[in-house]
Amino acid sequence: METKKRVHGQEHPFTLTSMENVALALSKQGRWMEAEELAVQVMETRERDLSQKHPDTLTGISNLASIYQVQGRWMEAEELEQQVIDTRKRVLGQEHPDTLTSMGNIASTFCMQRRWMEAEELAVQVMETRKRVLGQEHPDILTSMDSVASTFCKQGRWMKAEKLAI
Repeated sequence: METKKRVHGQEHPFTLTSMENVALALSKQGRWMEAEELAVQVMETRERDLSQKHPDTLTGISNLASIYQVQGRWMEAEELEQQVIDTRKRVLGQEHPDTLTSMGNIASTFCMQRRWMEAEELAVQVMETRKRVLGQEHPDILTSMDSVASTFCKQGRWMKAEKLAI
């Protein structure tokens, strides 16, 4: 990251990608303040230089939301995730894989808050849409099925989880 800053400058796309990667690594280490600082810097630069609708900007916003999520900062994470979903629906469409991934992310946030009905409803919607759009054998379907099964397990609905997991 430091080399890219020196060679390309602080706001070059290569530098921003490196900063984003470092932010995610810091988050995984529990160094959330440092991670947040870098992620906010990347997000603000991309919003200014690319626009709020650009895929890289939306990815940066989503990454910041994940940093908030692991800290239990649910409202902040949910607000950012909803912003990404709304923009992706408007720009890419409701059935685009990136939109569905964002919907899965917010369903995960709901699940972590024990908002089971909202999490289940959204996770099932993502799973069914992926099945219809991508086909039964696509790897993303397995991710969605796992998410729904996990939601069932966390609620103690073992039989439903088992049917989906098999």
